[in-house]
Amino acid sequence: MTFQEFMEKVTARNSHEPEFLQAVKEVVETVWDVYEANPRFVKNNILERIVEPERTIIFRVPWMDDQGNVHVNRGYRVQFNSAIGPYKGGNRFHPSVNLSILKFLGFEQIFKNSLTTLPMGGGKGGSDFDARGRSDAEIMRFCQSFMAELYRYLGPDTDVPAGDIGVGAREVGYMYGYYKKLMNEFTGVFTGKGRTWGGSLIRPEATGFGVVYYTEEMLKVAGRSFDGMRVAVSGFGNVAWGAVQKINELGGKVVTISGPDGYILDEEGISGDKIECMVKLRTSNNDRVGDYIQDYPNAKFFPGKRPWEVPVDVAIPCATQNELHLEDAKNLVNNKVFCVTEAANMPCVPEAIELFQGNKILFAPGKAANAGGVATSGLEMTQNSMRLSWDREEVDERLHAIMRNIHEACLENGKQDDGYVNYVKGANVAGFLKVATAMCDQGLV
Repeated sequence: MTFQEFMEKVTARNSHEPEFLQAVKEVVETVWDVYEANPRFVKNNILERIVEPERTIIFRVPWMDDQGNVHVNRGYRVQFNSAIGPYKGGNRFHPSVNLSILKFLGFEQIFKNSLTTLPMGGGKGGSDFDARGRSDAEIMRFCQSFMAELYRYLGPDTDVPAGDIGVGAREVGYMYGYYKKLMNEFTGVFTGKGRTWGGSLIRPEATGFGVVYYTEEMLKVAGRSFDGMRVAVSGFGNVAWGAVQKINELGGKVVTISGPDGYILDEEGISGDKIECMVKLRTSNNDRVGDYIQDYPNAKFFPGKRPWEVPVDVAIPCATQNELHLEDAKNLVNNKVFCVTEAANMPCVPEAIELFQGNKILFAPGKAANAGGVATSGLEMTQNSMRLSWDREEVDERLHAIMRNIHEACLENGKQDDGYVNYVKGANVAGFLKVATAMCDQGLV
């Protein structure tokens, strides 16, 4: 079978799932030569097995609002691959959630978790529930209804969810509390928990910290550092918040953040109290990054636009999938960007990635660069199993070591003859080899 024939087969089976097909093509295209060169992988038909979830759970979520009206949302959990450990991946609550997006996220999670070297399989879940404008009581009732169905498929050695877009500490608390009531046990079945009941230090910042640690390693290979770099960041949630903190620590200057309403350009740099302003914006529940200029009027707000038109050395998209388009990539290239690091899941469209790589720009895929969040979730699982809690410095040190190791694996598998490092291929091959070997070892299951 050729790569084209394989993709035609996968497309015919999943023709209504464009996000998932995009993720499959990106991975399979880069590992195809490794797959064909390994007769054991071919004999066990690993690629066709790995693109099919082990289990897909879809269920209704009925809940009642404060006025007594009954609403129904759809809930999902895609348990994609458990070859190297229990399913691990967040739950996302957002109106855009559908099966295609969750399959794409779950598929990416397989290789991201593999790269961490921790024993975690890949999964993802969520609902099309929209929390905007809802009271805490309504959100609690929704979370409890969601968990009333999902709990039966979870467990510390089966499936360990976490948070994602729309699911923060509040939602994790409500879901975990109801899981504990139903199961009558206190186990580490969720990550992203509160610090007083099993959560890990630096978990909210971990994805952003990890992105910056990974980028730092890329820059080192190129003989550069963050010191004095101008950086464009998109988003203003936890990932962007963590990234902005760490970039400032390493001497970089963040000049943009963004939201659904547009982007902020702050030539003075987003640091100090301005980082705390991001927390205020994130918790205000209105999704308006433009409110930043109320506190910092020297900044500029560009409504309805993305920050990739701003001349910078490093670009870090932190918001959502497919947020950086081909025209954005052209703007960055024309403005001589040096490095682009995906902090969200698949935020760059394929054409943008091709342009970056064609111009030999350092480019890091999300499955490698943003693995710090799930890596710290894995560290939280370890702390829960051991019934202890590490201090902030120990967690951060372990996270930093994991990100260095992920970079090394990607460098080893992605370095080309001309010296350019194809980090996309490196990440996909490194993640795939571990999972594919485990699947072969475990037989036809």
